[in-house]
Amino acid sequence: MAELLAVEGLAAGYGDARVLSDIGFTLEDGRSLALLGRNGTGKTTLIDTLVGLTTRHAGTVRLGDADVTRLGPEARVAAGVGWVPQERNIFKSLTVEENMTAVARPGPWTVPRIYEMFPRLRERRSNLGNQLSGGEQQMLAVGRALVLNPRLLLLDEPTEGLAPIIVDELLAALRRLAREEGLSMIVVEQKAQKILGFTDDAIILDRGTIVHRAPSAALLADRAALEMHLGASGKGA
Repeated sequence: MAELLAVEGLAAGYGDARVLSDIGFTLEDGRSLALLGRNGTGKTTLIDTLVGLTTRHAGTVRLGDADVTRLGPEARVAAGVGWVPQERNIFKSLTVEENMTAVARPGPWTVPRIYEMFPRLRERRSNLGNQLSGGEQQMLAVGRALVLNPRLLLLDEPTEGLAPIIVDELLAALRRLAREEGLSMIVVEQKAQKILGFTDDAIILDRGTIVHRAPSAALLADRAALEMHLGASGKGA
């Protein structure tokens, strides 16, 4: 497969404060990556850096044939980066449908396809964003990212704080995106077992550096590595 994302020697943070040091990894087109680590290890900072929201101190980021290192968030979206942040960032004064049509770009992911994936959104298509539950807002955030028709989808702890039934629906959707649709993804999660079952590869961050990398299936079977690097977080269902 062709290489989609290449990160080399990346150091980044907020202002003068460095959070990430010497981050380097690649992601092939059509593959998915689990980004794991305890709280405060730099997972969100890495996602924010890939989106273009942090201060870069060193290193490069390439997306396909394009060097996007110096590009801002809007240009990275145009280059093919989709993003589902922890804050969801939906338009709460727009309806479900307006949230998606306002940002949609040409491609295979259309509003009807999002409704097929998330029937709850079809039922609430005329509801304003602020009339949705937290789980429905998260589904909408994923839908908004997909209708951008990205080459790479970044998700920052998409199941955090959600009811178990919603978590199951979201994980089923992510599994479909990774396994059936072949969408390249990076998924941040604290509880490794939620996502190692459907991602291809995994990296673990600690103190802003990569301390472990392995195929997801191998890490899932490696209880010692999970306990060492993630502690109880590696045991989450």
